[in-house]
Amino acid sequence: MKHLHRQYIWLGRFLASDPGRKRFQQAGKATISLISAVFTMIFLLKLWNYPTITPAIVGGLVGMLGVMVVMDDTEKKKKVTTVLIGVSVACGITVGALLAHHSLLVNGLMVLVIFSAFYFSRFAIRYFSLGMAGFMAIYMSFILQLNAAHLMWFYIGIIIGVVYVYFYSFVLFKGSVHVLRRSMRSFHIQSNVTFTILIKMIEDPETSEKRRKLLYRNVNRLNDYARIVSSEINDEDLKKLWPGLDSSQLRLYVFDTEMLVQTLTDSLRRMKELDALDSAEVRRFLVWVIRSLRDAEVLAHHYDPHDLEEAEKAIQGLRLLLMDLLNREEKPKGVYLLRRIESIANHVLEAAITIQESLKMPGEEENVTKEVKEEVPEEKDAEPSKDRSLKPQTRKGIQALVAGTLAIIVGELISPTQPYWVLLTTFIVQIGTESVGRTYVKAFQRSIGTVIGAIIGFGAAKLVSGQSELEVFLLFLVLFMALYVFSVSYTLMSLFITMLIAFMYDLLLGGISVGLMGARVVDTIAGAMIALSVSAFVFPKRTKDKVGDAFDAFFEELQSYLSLYLKSFMKTESVPLTDQAFDLDQKLQAVRDEAASILQRPGALTRSGFGRWITVTTAINYYAKHLLASSNRKADPKVTDPLHRVMEETEKKLTENIETLRGLLKGTIVKGRLRSLDEERAQIEKLAPSRLHSQLDIIHHLYYVWRINQSILAIGREAGAEIIESKEG
Repeated sequence: MKHLHRQYIWLGRFLASDPGRKRFQQAGKATISLISAVFTMIFLLKLWNYPTITPAIVGGLVGMLGVMVVMDDTEKKKKVTTVLIGVSVACGITVGALLAHHSLLVNGLMVLVIFSAFYFSRFAIRYFSLGMAGFMAIYMSFILQLNAAHLMWFYIGIIIGVVYVYFYSFVLFKGSVHVLRRSMRSFHIQSNVTFTILIKMIEDPETSEKRRKLLYRNVNRLNDYARIVSSEINDEDLKKLWPGLDSSQLRLYVFDTEMLVQTLTDSLRRMKELDALDSAEVRRFLVWVIRSLRDAEVLAHHYDPHDLEEAEKAIQGLRLLLMDLLNREEKPKGVYLLRRIESIANHVLEAAITIQESLKMPGEEENVTKEVKEEVPEEKDAEPSKDRSLKPQTRKGIQALVAGTLAIIVGELISPTQPYWVLLTTFIVQIGTESVGRTYVKAFQRSIGTVIGAIIGFGAAKLVSGQSELEVFLLFLVLFMALYVFSVSYTLMSLFITMLIAFMYDLLLGGISVGLMGARVVDTIAGAMIALSVSAFVFPKRTKDKVGDAFDAFFEELQSYLSLYLKSFMKTESVPLTDQAFDLDQKLQAVRDEAASILQRPGALTRSGFGRWITVTTAINYYAKHLLASSNRKADPKVTDPLHRVMEETEKKLTENIETLRGLLKGTIVKGRLRSLDEERAQIEKLAPSRLHSQLDIIHHLYYVWRINQSILAIGREAGAEIIESKEG
């Protein structure tokens, strides 16, 4: 039963969705914590005959915020911040209740809290979490018109909320161990689904367009899963799940599996175009390799040794077939593609064998890891240069100060009964939007989601009005859905939040009208427009500048990656580059995210040039990952002095090209020069030992270096650089 996903692709996609079930767990914890706090407080309030349920709402607020806004990087810090969230809410409720009749002071206090949340986040993310909690507490105290005479009940609700958050976060659903295990399971299922599609494509001589699109969608999802899983791998969790396994080993296995899928996808497409898959023997060996790797239970503690033996036999068979094809006088089409597949499949097998050996001998492996770590000298951090420019947090704080003031003024003008809804929207839209383009996208999504949510929410609230139990159930359901889709679609999150408000109004105010929901839509659009306007005119960070920063970060990482890769051929020890390969993925995704608002505009691809640059940068990232995937990973010290000198020159020129390109993209260089590596390539191909005389096929392993430099020249040419071609002869 557990292998049904290998037969039914749709089932595999369903089981693999939400890697590690992080979104489900986060939304579930927040919802359960809120429900527990609310109903516990309602029970106590009824027991003591307290007339209103406002303390229960405050307790529920703490129960939700304590899960959602705590963003520290360690569990110890998260525990401290969780407790401080309760303190922040208590201070906000106290001040809000005491100043309930002094609207001017409340206005100033809320704007000050928003400014502080952004500004002090430069020192620690905890301060932003506390600022959010404090703002929401003051906001709720005004909306609910809390009575300062009953503060003790609110404090009780806050304490109960904190207790439930602590219990669900650090006792019942403690640690990230289970998340890592489920994430690896999702990654395996997704890779198995993709392997199954590939097998069907090999066996089917006529590949349909539908299956091809399905394949590419699954390959892209696997790439996302690999990036997510790699960020969750840490030694502390690995010791609990798979004792003896090192984080670098597991990351390398994830990387190799992802690269094997990408290589198979591209190589099989090309082989079909060359009619290289017409050979039944080639198809049989490829299916054998893919199926044996798919069926291997690598991380199982009680795995079947025959699984990896079968994979080893399959890859050995493919290797023998490849040798036979290479030794023929007339080499068949696509033989170099088979060679790439065999090389990367062998990497996956080696990584799997290493993992299983580590799982068998956890004690010895741990000692070796400790010894290695002890031998590595700690490098002293270089003193950071003083940056006198305006820090992003300071810029955001000033923008929040201006936007908050405008939001309160506009709120008083268009909605005097509830003026702070505009302020709330302005604050939310400003979160996580450093550039004008990102602010525009978020403001637009917020407005669209609110309009649609108001229509659906008004209709649903009217339909179930008077059925309190059903409305309460729907209220908690839409809250869960809002939290669940938050990181996936901001539009859907806004839709569900607006529906939530519709149900709350109907429950707490005894009814809902078109005018009331219409007012909330107008307030939301006004708040979004204020956030966008301030982002555009108060210390604006242009989208192009932000995209340029993202490009610069990518090429900075690429420069280090390529330098280490080339130097690995001149050392006796291999250099681990897996983490940097995943970092390149993350930085490329940042480029795409920052450029999204530009690329969505009509004609942007032709006007801005960013579309072309992103396409070429995506190709560079692909080539860079294939450098590691295709490499031998076994250092070969038999590199001749002439070859050594040429490779040093290659590394020097490539580094200079990347530095020049970074300057062109940032605007610090107006007219730069980029150099071709054709001369170095010709020399290396002349000096490198043949494949039969060396373990290390340098020509093969440097192929993507030339492709990367060609891509750098292509971007540089469009950015205005002068291309210096190599001298002939």
